[in-house]
Amino acid sequence: MARTSASRALVALLAAVLPAVVSACAGGPGPLMEPSSAATSGPAPDSFRVLVETSEGPVPITFHRGWAPEGVDRVWHLARHDYWAGARFYRVEEGFVAQWGFSGEPARDSLWRTLPLADEPVVEENRRGVVSFARGGPESRSYTLFVNYTDNLRLDTVVVQGIAGYPPLGIIDEEGMAVLDGLYRAYADDPPLQDSIRVHGNDYLRRHYPQLDSIVGTEVLETWP
Repeated sequence: MARTSASRALVALLAAVLPAVVSACAGGPGPLMEPSSAATSGPAPDSFRVLVETSEGPVPITFHRGWAPEGVDRVWHLARHDYWAGARFYRVEEGFVAQWGFSGEPARDSLWRTLPLADEPVVEENRRGVVSFARGGPESRSYTLFVNYTDNLRLDTVVVQGIAGYPPLGIIDEEGMAVLDGLYRAYADDPPLQDSIRVHGNDYLRRHYPQLDSIVGTEVLETWP
């Protein structure tokens, strides 16, 4: 989807459903995004660092727009609006990945699920500490991210429904990875169902997976140039 058409679609969509979402998200994780903010925020800086405060400690992530412009622009917008405040690390597999992204508020997530990103080529490697968007086929990247616990180079080329690879967006240093290494992972053998998270949000996770770690909030620390 072209950026201009995506922005117009977002404005129209949010304008139509905003009142209901405000009601549904009252007291939810972070401020609700205004319709105009997505349309006028523009592209992300060439690089920027986001502090992700988690229940295990702080995790700085440095994003590089040159790696995947569409994906990094989406992260820039969501991080600045604290979209992931309250999000759970719902998939934590030792030696593979830790995944997050659902805000915990189904009404909020549904807005972005209807605006997936255009596919992009893989120009960097999915090595330890690298963050990428999850996806399940063509134009399916939206708001769920994962970080590689190890060098998962097969994710650079694996084909899912005709689309090759998971384009990296940014990287976490070893200090931040030490925090993520401590995420609760005892649910790995019986992980949450993503369909249930989509429908019931954090209510489902609190009932059935109460020990999952979470994101407290996100803050842009610096940008350059």
